[in-house]
Amino acid sequence: MIGHIDEVVIDCRDPKALATFWASVLGGEPRGRDAAWWYILPPGWTQLSFQKVPEAKTVKNRLHLDVRVDDIAAATDQAEQLGARRIGEEHHDIAGSFQVLQDPEGNEWCVVRPAAAHD
Repeated sequence: MIGHIDEVVIDCRDPKALATFWASVLGGEPRGRDAAWWYILPPGWTQLSFQKVPEAKTVKNRLHLDVRVDDIAAATDQAEQLGARRIGEEHHDIAGSFQVLQDPEGNEWCVVRPAAAHD
C-alpha cells in the first residue's frame, strides 16, 4: 500500500458554484481556500475539492461518483432542480438501478439503488 485517499479533486471552471451544487447533493458546507479552490466535507466521506482550470470539460469522465439513494426518481428530480441534467433513461440490472446525470459543468455521476436495497 502506498497511502490513503486525502481528497477527490474535480477540475472545473467555477469552483464555488460546483462546491455549492455538490454540497446540496452530499451535504457539508462549501468552503473556499481562494477563488480557484473550493471544497466540501460531506458527512461520512472524504473531502471533495473543486479546482479551477481554464478549459471546459470535453469528453466523458473516466471516474465518476455513485450516490446511493432510496428513491432514484425523487433524487433525480431533486438533482435536476439543483442544476443537474439527466442522461438517458433509468437503468435496471442484477446489481440494482441507476440514473446517469451530469453536474452543472457536465461531469457524469449516478444516483444508485443497489439490488440489496430493493429487499
